[in-house]
Amino acid sequence: MTEKRMTAPSKNNISSYPSWVRDLHSPPNPKSKSASSLRDPPGFSSSLTGKRAALSKSTPHKPPTPEETDILKVKKSWEVALAPAKQLPMNAIMMYMSGNSLQIFSIMMVFMLFKNPIQAILQTNAAFVRYETPRTRSKMWVVKAVYVLMNLVALGLGVWKVNGMGLLPTTRSDWLAWETQREPLERAVFTF
Repeated sequence: MTEKRMTAPSKNNISSYPSWVRDLHSPPNPKSKSASSLRDPPGFSSSLTGKRAALSKSTPHKPPTPEETDILKVKKSWEVALAPAKQLPMNAIMMYMSGNSLQIFSIMMVFMLFKNPIQAILQTNAAFVRYETPRTRSKMWVVKAVYVLMNLVALGLGVWKVNGMGLLPTTRSDWLAWETQREPLERAVFTF
């Protein structure tokens, strides 16, 4: 069996190859913009892009003022403060789906549900240090309070889950070691 290798066709024997090989080795000439029959897509105008390019080159971008920067920093700090609240529905569904039995998966989930909010509360100032300036310091305490509150709600979700698993001592039978024995008022003795 012989193997036939296909090489690039030369200019003089190109007619012996199939049409797709001829098209591959001799691409069509690029059409000019004026000769193109395609219209611009809706909302696009080639004349506007040229003007916009000229305007962007002629007018430099002005830097934001310190007031604008402070407003942006406060907005970003609010996003950081509300991030734990955005995680609450996901955590609640995960806690519900993990069940109330004591398994390694549910124990790890509860551990993470307690660890992350406690760690976040302890590092509250570190989370907001890049957004704090002398002008925004008066607004930041409210943002930090909301951040701590949202993490406390996440801790409450963890307490709910631990209670559902039966690990919180909330019933009287959990405290039997500290109960005193009752003294009966009467004793009944069988005599024959």
